[in-house]
Amino acid sequence: MSYKLFIPGPIAVSEKTLRAMTQPMIGHRSPDFVKLYQSIQPDLQALFYTKDPVYLSTSSAWGVMEGALRNVVAKKVLNCMNGAFSDKWFDVAQRCGKVAGALKSEWGQPVDPEAVRRELATGNYDAITLIHNETSTGTMSDISAIMAVVREFPDVISIVDTVSSFSVVPIKKDELGIDVLLTGSQKALAMPPGLSIFSVSERARTRAAQQADRGYYFDFLEFQKNHENGMTPSTPVIPLIYALQSKLEDIKAEGVEARYARHARLNDTVRSWGLAKGFKLFPAEANGSKSLNCFANTLNVDLSALNKTLKSKHGLVIDGGYGKLKGKTFRISNMGDETDETIAELLVALDSALEETPKLAV
Repeated sequence: MSYKLFIPGPIAVSEKTLRAMTQPMIGHRSPDFVKLYQSIQPDLQALFYTKDPVYLSTSSAWGVMEGALRNVVAKKVLNCMNGAFSDKWFDVAQRCGKVAGALKSEWGQPVDPEAVRRELATGNYDAITLIHNETSTGTMSDISAIMAVVREFPDVISIVDTVSSFSVVPIKKDELGIDVLLTGSQKALAMPPGLSIFSVSERARTRAAQQADRGYYFDFLEFQKNHENGMTPSTPVIPLIYALQSKLEDIKAEGVEARYARHARLNDTVRSWGLAKGFKLFPAEANGSKSLNCFANTLNVDLSALNKTLKSKHGLVIDGGYGKLKGKTFRISNMGDETDETIAELLVALDSALEETPKLAV
């Protein structure tokens, strides 16, 4: 039985996007590829709100996240931690042999700009990592406020993960002063996994040029050198680049402001449903993600049983909590190509499945 994903990623992929991936293969050093690569640059730059180049990496976003550390951290990196993925970034920094500082917040709390200021004011750091939308907890930090602080420290290179917020809300890279802005294909862009998309400032490339151990596969200078020729450093996942071209057509047809408004509206619809049922949002509502809703399982629903019913009877799947929150929270995505109609169908199915699902013993 086929089923549709309403998890925080990968998410459902449209027939149009899947068809785009079936185009005939071309050589990645051919004029055809150069034409494809260069044709999508203007639309990518517009979505990133940047004049900097936008690179394509055949990897998960974690590849670029690790690579960014190798490219820009010379002294010490401040890892802002408020959930499973931002916590992992601290671990990755240490595994890369970087000196790292942990700025910890409770899961479900946004990153505190004043805490960032206190840490950076020590003068110990030359880089900072931030996950804009911590998917594990459905918590969105105030990127504008945080970047206003980071801009006070011109020696600090910023690396910002927008994997689950890119194209859901506007993230204006150049205006905010973000040095490395990265995203992935499998979340709000509603494509299959395997492609990372990122933009790097000249400041960050200058820092990279001074790093002897930045490696090759994620070397910013290699990306830039190849970008200037309309190519990627290594063999790219060409079908996903065709899918990206198709998705950019979709976004342009809808209009980016309409896309932001649609995500906000659908997010509100799901949130209102959950609160009306008696669930509570895991983060404070003001800090809730616009890409998904992470609800605390305040009704002690057997989430495993709920998902089995959703999948077997309705062909739908939601997420039953991530990491230490498994069973304690559940997450419902509204990212990508979802509409008022598809979200309404999901909520009807959830109502039905909840009626059949037992409560857990307290």
